[in-house]
Amino acid sequence: MKTVSVNTSKPYKVKIGKGLVDKLAEEIQKVKNCKKIAIITDDNVGRLYGKKVESLLKDFEVCYFEFSNGEDNKSLATVSDILEFLAKNKLTRSDLIVALGGGIVGDVAGFAAASYLRGIDFVQIPTTLLAMVDSSVGGKTGVNLSAGKNLAGAFHQPCLVICDQNFLHTLPSEEIKNGLGEVIKYGCIADKKLFDLLCTGDVFCNIEEVIYTCISIKADFAARDEFDKGDRQKLNFGHTLGHSIEKATAFAIPHGQAVGIGMVLICRWAQEHGLTGAGCAEEIDGLLKKFEMARKYDFTDEQLWGAVANDKKLKGSDINLVLLKDIGESYLYKTDVNGLITK
Repeated sequence: MKTVSVNTSKPYKVKIGKGLVDKLAEEIQKVKNCKKIAIITDDNVGRLYGKKVESLLKDFEVCYFEFSNGEDNKSLATVSDILEFLAKNKLTRSDLIVALGGGIVGDVAGFAAASYLRGIDFVQIPTTLLAMVDSSVGGKTGVNLSAGKNLAGAFHQPCLVICDQNFLHTLPSEEIKNGLGEVIKYGCIADKKLFDLLCTGDVFCNIEEVIYTCISIKADFAARDEFDKGDRQKLNFGHTLGHSIEKATAFAIPHGQAVGIGMVLICRWAQEHGLTGAGCAEEIDGLLKKFEMARKYDFTDEQLWGAVANDKKLKGSDINLVLLKDIGESYLYKTDVNGLITK
């Protein structure tokens, strides 16, 4: 087992290891004295693991909420349903939410936890590679609006994150690819050794170390810039265009793989403008090819860059693009979104 301490305004630990979920009740009791727990999950994860996790919490009073999986349900409507459920079951601030699932479940349940009674504690149990290495850590919660991704949300840190790699055994290959998109991102922005491992090593023989490395990088960014005012924005490498790709394809290209394409495209744009070292885009694209991730799309550059105008990171018409000096070294480049020109 490996542990990462996340030293934000509300410190907590991320525990990584096989079979950790079997000790869930014990781990919760270490961080929270509660009697009632609400499990929030989606129907895919619920079918596989809902009853098991519910049985692991038999010493608590448990209520269980399940919503339909998919990006369409990462919405205010789902959050509203969860809030009504929590109120109906009379949860109080001394109680706890357990978010069991991938990034969508974690974002939705976390936003509900931030909103209910102006904030109650929650535990993240990520079941996808993407959620393990990225979305379960750092306290960003939220949902989509019709105008774009993650436009409504709150910062709300969990009190514990349990990353049990055994959940990955039932993960479809497309979801593994989504997670790899975020893993590649961490190598690009902060850790060339990780990037080199992805290029030449066996990721899955080293999966615990890969997860630990990604979480450690994110924990460092979150501790230094919890509320995303500066350096933490580097974690958005590939995301500005990635979110546009998701929207333009009606989420046919899912988040992690859209981020992969977004990283290649922003590097190509930056290389053309002399802002990124030569060859970075090609190296990243080589990893997308190696892992058989999405690399092609069917929409225009105008559609792609036009969607950036709805990015939540805009300040007026200015946006901080995350660019690479080289693999493993990133920086923020402030520009006017109206002046972005593509060929």
